[in-house]
Amino acid sequence: MTATVRDVVAALEAAYPPALAESWDAAGLVCGDPAEPVHRVLVAVDPVAETVAEALEHDAQLLVTHHPLLLRGVHGVPADDPKGSLVHRLVRAGVGLFCAHTNADAADPGVSDALARVLGLRVTGVLDPREGNSRTGLGRICELSQPESLWAFTDRVRAALPETAWGVRAGGDPQRTVTTVAVCGGAGDSLLGAAGAAGVDAFLTADLRHHPASEHLAAGGPALVDVAHWASEHPWCEQAATMLSVALGGTVDVHVSHRRTDPWTIGSAQPPGRIPR
Repeated sequence: MTATVRDVVAALEAAYPPALAESWDAAGLVCGDPAEPVHRVLVAVDPVAETVAEALEHDAQLLVTHHPLLLRGVHGVPADDPKGSLVHRLVRAGVGLFCAHTNADAADPGVSDALARVLGLRVTGVLDPREGNSRTGLGRICELSQPESLWAFTDRVRAALPETAWGVRAGGDPQRTVTTVAVCGGAGDSLLGAAGAAGVDAFLTADLRHHPASEHLAAGGPALVDVAHWASEHPWCEQAATMLSVALGGTVDVHVSHRRTDPWTIGSAQPPGRIPR
């Protein structure tokens, strides 16, 4: 049987329930006919010109992204508007767009589980669990198989995640022993307090700001590892692609986009491997 957009959406919403999305979010089907057949799907972090072009190149009938295209209210999508032009390109080509955002962040498994997996961490709990459900929520608490220094853990992160101009940076004593780690894909400085309360050795997330990070470290909180937002969420793409392949019984060809859509293009990150003795 040929899968339809409706079938793919049903699989995505079963894995990433819409009820888990924040009230301000804009997750779900943005454009596309639920009755249209789907032979190929592309999964990406961002709905931007590069990934829309890639979906068309792959002759995909559906683009699935983590970030929403129309997060804030709009009154129109004219073709001369950057986001409007993407909607027009997708509709003209008969390609649907589905976004799984904060519902994918909170799902079990979700974005932070995928991040923990590529880092070789064992998930032991949820950093900020949803009320009434200890298995869903933001962030994950994890363990390393063996203790290592903050320097070594930072290098582990650098090697595991896609390369970006932002690179990987850490705050805290480079020789601090790291055994337990909290991770949160995407911007996670709102969870600094939760990471401290969890008693972990380090907290890995993205988009950390100067003052909250400085104050957190001064108060004796866990060491901090800060990565590019896009890189922290890219592992989810493989998770979602695998889930779709299994849920749809292999009837749909699912691809993961590896085009770097991180907005930063120039950086001076320290090269990997330079660990002081």
